[in-house]
Amino acid sequence: MAKVQIEFTDLRDMLNQTEELYKDRPAYKFKTEEPEKLRIITHKEYRDEIKALGTALVALGLKDERIAVISENRYEWGLAYLAIATGTGVVVPLDKSLPENEIESLIQRSEVKAIFYSSKYDEIMTKIKNNGNTKVQYFISMDLDKKTNDIFSEKELLEKGKVLLESGDTRFIDATIDSEKMGIMLFTSGTTSISKAVMLSHKNIVTNVMDIRTLFELDETDTFLSFLPLHHVFECTVGFLYPLSIGASIAFCDGVKYMVDNLKEYEVTAMISVPAVFDIMYRKLLKGIEKKGKLETVKKGIKITQALLKIKIDLRKKLFTEIHDNLGGKLRLLVAGGAALDAETEKGFNELGLNLVQGYGLTETSPVIASELSYRRRLGSIGKKFPSVEVKIVDANEEGVGELIAKGGSIMLGYYNNEEATKNAIDEEGWFHTGDLARIDKDGFIYIAGRKKDVIVLQNGKNIYPEEIEMLINKVEGIKESLIYGKPENGDLKISAKVVYDKEQMKELYGLDSKQKIEEFINEQIKKINKTMPAYKYIRNVIVTEEELIKTTTLKIKRHEEMKKILSSNQNG
Repeated sequence: MAKVQIEFTDLRDMLNQTEELYKDRPAYKFKTEEPEKLRIITHKEYRDEIKALGTALVALGLKDERIAVISENRYEWGLAYLAIATGTGVVVPLDKSLPENEIESLIQRSEVKAIFYSSKYDEIMTKIKNNGNTKVQYFISMDLDKKTNDIFSEKELLEKGKVLLESGDTRFIDATIDSEKMGIMLFTSGTTSISKAVMLSHKNIVTNVMDIRTLFELDETDTFLSFLPLHHVFECTVGFLYPLSIGASIAFCDGVKYMVDNLKEYEVTAMISVPAVFDIMYRKLLKGIEKKGKLETVKKGIKITQALLKIKIDLRKKLFTEIHDNLGGKLRLLVAGGAALDAETEKGFNELGLNLVQGYGLTETSPVIASELSYRRRLGSIGKKFPSVEVKIVDANEEGVGELIAKGGSIMLGYYNNEEATKNAIDEEGWFHTGDLARIDKDGFIYIAGRKKDVIVLQNGKNIYPEEIEMLINKVEGIKESLIYGKPENGDLKISAKVVYDKEQMKELYGLDSKQKIEEFINEQIKKINKTMPAYKYIRNVIVTEEELIKTTTLKIKRHEEMKKILSSNQNG
């Protein structure tokens, strides 16, 4: 069940120890000009290229410097990341969707001396270069074939590194890595004024990778679909570094529209994403089953397979072959993280034999603190803590809900240049305060109630967790997303909702084509939801809109910004 553990001291040690084991296995799969023909880069080739690029960076004088990486998910990003981290200096992954001024601000704050970027950022980098407000001396393009107008080429550096290695330059290969020092600097999502720079060490990251290796039943035969942005620590650790540690391969998603095609083309067996993506996938699956008139047959099949599972007979894949084949036929593991997963989506996937588990963590924890496993799950929970982590609940209320705090080798070193924020996050005994409210049941399963700062506290002392109500609203077909907030009124808070609808679905599903009719329909649905809850949780005020909520790049709602927008406008009367 659990994989034999290999102890890694740092990321280079991880690459070195696994090189011989997996050298001929595919590390990356790419499409080529020829239909259905994939180009393969083996683990050995990938590790050789990391050594070559790292050697070229050290030769440029970048030893022990900070170097940023920004681009869409691609091979060159991973190559640059590990060439920096495993012997050159500190890697600073930047959010690919930030506007120009924020990118420049983060480059200034992180004091990077070089930056790798794709052609998408040519214009921005030219402006940053001309502004001269940063310490960047080396602008390195992932797309140029050779150095042009002071812009270096990653391809050319790679070739130069190979020549240097052949001539006996071992400065990169022989570099010592201090696994306890900052090796990765990551910015939390938020505007640059409030985003914090998280300092992670090699020890932090490999501790998490080793935990994942121990618990998850994946190996060198698996293929991961890389979909979430690589700068995000969840994708970086679980969807990039972990596959490399087990000799698995990585393929890049061409975009959410092409996800199902990519699952088939690359014969994907594992994928991590945010709950919003799995919700969409599940709804589409159900719709497809319904259109074919097979919903009742599938429901009967679920009853039979669930009964058989009790006597350890699993016929789900056999009985639901068509559904599996629509998703490539090879999927073994889907991992959701970054937000709460709808229990209905999780239950639905698993009833069909598609193994969907929920994980939980933060940038500050490298990132995973706890996860469900295929053999250890409880609906609605985030599973149990990871082996290397200690967790406990502090300041619990009568229901056992309090702040979740964690301690262990994967907890960050602190926030860069921000002692006060570090002291607020990590107490004197080394416990990291997650800011999330949770409870832990007698068997060790953890249930997240919501963010501490988002809880709505009424005058009567009752606590309302917005995510709990939002999940109920989001289950209504035709509703894209929602936000629950407390509107100040007469010294108390009035529970209010902002509901975003899908215009096309409203017409297709219910024949509603005017905003007034849509508003009436949504208000009716809210009344029905209210009847399922105690009176103090009733939604008393509703804003209906087509405009999407403000989100981070990993599709988390920016509640603070959304609230400011709502409360400063008159749209809620």
